[in-house]
Amino acid sequence: MTEAQKNISEVIESDIRPALMSHGGDIELVSYDEAEKKVFVRLTGACGGCPFARETLRFQVESVLKERLPNAVKSVESVQ
Repeated sequence: MTEAQKNISEVIESDIRPALMSHGGDIELVSYDEAEKKVFVRLTGACGGCPFARETLRFQVESVLKERLPNAVKSVESVQ
């Protein structure tokens, strides 16, 4: 695991996962493309089938990661 992946995982654990879990959802870090600075995550639980999953990804996942790790994260994509 690279330093960037470790930092991404830590932000997910400390800042993002608790917010999603409070609504019955969860998140999994699937992979990280260091060259593209792109994070791939999987939304599960209530978030997996939620009609607002795209907004959750953009406003609760991507915005937090970009704010906390601006040199490591340019975009976040959800995968199945």
